[in-house]
Amino acid sequence: MNSHDRAEISGRLGGMTQNQAVDTPGLDLVALDARALATARSLVDRIDPGMLGLATPCGSWTLGRLLAHMTGQNHGFAAAARGGGRDLADWADRPVGDDPAGVFAASVAEVEAAFAEEGVLERAFWLPEIRDGGPFPGRQAIGFHFLDYVVHGWDVAVSIGAEPDFAPGLPAAVLPIARQVPAGPAREAPGAAFAPALPSPAGAGDGDGAGDSLALVLRLLGRDPDWTAPNHP
Repeated sequence: MNSHDRAEISGRLGGMTQNQAVDTPGLDLVALDARALATARSLVDRIDPGMLGLATPCGSWTLGRLLAHMTGQNHGFAAAARGGGRDLADWADRPVGDDPAGVFAASVAEVEAAFAEEGVLERAFWLPEIRDGGPFPGRQAIGFHFLDYVVHGWDVAVSIGAEPDFAPGLPAAVLPIARQVPAGPAREAPGAAFAPALPSPAGAGDGDGAGDSLALVLRLLGRDPDWTAPNHP
């Protein structure tokens, strides 16, 4: 798979550089990321191999490809947290085969263990899929992963006709990170990480409530909160 294919609506922060640090004062990003991962894992636990062909909000991606991407990203971030990850092969999609829950759970365990290591927030992360690759401060890199997993948790949920059961406060916590994803022409280019932001409808909330926060995060990243899979009513 070429780099253009891997970038297509993949949930990566392709427009942000290491000089545009995510400002997240006071947030326990490791704990928040673990909660987002737990939500994603609980959703993936409900998926059987016969569901991998379902449509997703991620352009032409099937659910199987989305899970392969999410699994590969977990392994890539784990490698980066431990000083590796410079090779694009570390970030390759990892098909989940006939055991979606088991393969994904193993990747979750690996990235959680890596992020739990002492001093991880102060480490330098190499992220070769984002602009010049870095290095990025650990706090910023984990912020990227946290945002990815809130958005991808929602992607998985709506693909299978479920509601993402995010822990209280999680969407509001990720909102400041979503607000810092750069806008501009780069988001209109083929293969952009995120589509241009969608306008909020008249009367929509400003992120004060959990539902408002999640909807605003999704719109900021070019996703329609009302998206419904064609295979579900």
